[in-house]
Amino acid sequence: MQNLFEELHLPFAIAAAAACCGCLECVVCAACARWAWRRCSHAGAHDSASWPPAPITDFTHVPRACRAILAAYEDDLSRPRWAPSPGGYRMDPAAVVRRTSYADTAGRCPPYILYLDRANAELFIAVRGLNPGRGADYRLLLDNRPDPQPFDGGYVHRGILKAAVWLLNREADTLRRIIAEMGSNSCRVVIAGHSLGAGVAALVAAVMVNYLDRFGGIERERVRCYAVAPARCMSLNLAVKYADVINSVVLQDDFLLRTSTPLEDIFGSIFCLPCLMVLVCLRDTFVPEDKMLKDPKRLYAPGRLYHIIDRKSCSCGRMDPQVRTAVPVEGRFERIVLSCNAASDHSLIWVERQAQKALEMMMVMEGQQRQVIMSPPKQQTIEGEQSLEKELKVALEKTALLSKHDNSIAICNENSSTETYIPIKLENDETSSSADSKSDWDDLVEKLLISEVETSDLESQLDHSER
Repeated sequence: MQNLFEELHLPFAIAAAAACCGCLECVVCAACARWAWRRCSHAGAHDSASWPPAPITDFTHVPRACRAILAAYEDDLSRPRWAPSPGGYRMDPAAVVRRTSYADTAGRCPPYILYLDRANAELFIAVRGLNPGRGADYRLLLDNRPDPQPFDGGYVHRGILKAAVWLLNREADTLRRIIAEMGSNSCRVVIAGHSLGAGVAALVAAVMVNYLDRFGGIERERVRCYAVAPARCMSLNLAVKYADVINSVVLQDDFLLRTSTPLEDIFGSIFCLPCLMVLVCLRDTFVPEDKMLKDPKRLYAPGRLYHIIDRKSCSCGRMDPQVRTAVPVEGRFERIVLSCNAASDHSLIWVERQAQKALEMMMVMEGQQRQVIMSPPKQQTIEGEQSLEKELKVALEKTALLSKHDNSIAICNENSSTETYIPIKLENDETSSSADSKSDWDDLVEKLLISEVETSDLESQLDHSER
């Protein structure tokens, strides 16, 4: 009887084990299929689905900033090669104050132009993006080891900060002179850049608004930065802190600001970019967003975000572009979009074209609304400004709550007013009279830096107190 029971029990055990393995395989296959569907069906438009439409008053300057950056690629504006159509650059070639080349910057900063728009009382600083054929641009990206540079209570990209300081060392006197000529109460300073240049422009703006007295006392409201398809260059608390000054413009599926992979690794693998994007996508899938937000050294796209949507999910071709804006804390473009347009959406020409088309559509819609409602829009403008201020206040409160999870950063923020100096090792200009002289802006920027030694001391003190 016992032998008969054992003979019957063995097949049942094998069948049960096979059934369990089959169920487990089904669960794993279903989970993988669900993950693959969610990742492949995730479109760039989903990232900003809950954001409100961008007001026309805030978006008006974006196409002009894009054209100014494109003009930095031209050798001569009177004979343009890359002029957007229709309309061209809509800039006066005689109004270019300074145009730099790679020979002028000597690898310390991407080339840029200074342009004075007297009709609109605006002074443009437009910085070019990364040139894949220039090793100097790669050296800027590689200069971010071992960690980002502590700055003003947060962190920024080391190499990009050095480029921004170099630009200020060279052009601060010119900016001060032009602002004094035009009047600090009547002119605006617009700092714009694309890709790598967007990071430089953002950090130039961040430093500049901390020393407005050095620029004729111009008000903070008259300094604006437009970072087009930007690189991640500052920590979350700084990205929100400077959201009233810095504006990031993103075309739908742009890959660069969606990956936290260091810039040097991205461009070092440029010949296998699709493979890198898939690997980053796999890695980020298993990293909770709460863990990302609690990392104080994680870099983000700077400032307020403008997301241009020009394609629907699972559709061919482009639709009429829409623009959404927000100062988000969570969901700040944290997931890679597997799209064949991820690289083309990084193109400055496409961003300018779609931004101009979106602005024209906004103007048409505004004209139609004015015909329906014959009343002055003053109250609407005031309410819009109040809502933007409220949105920024809420974002600042969220970042303050997140910083409490990391006590070392919270204490560093409280002590950021103390003068702690870290040398920024910059190669002096060849035209400098003294090879080892230190510029004024090096000293000023060092006052915004937080010593890594002091930060580690604070962390060790916190650990000791917790014990």
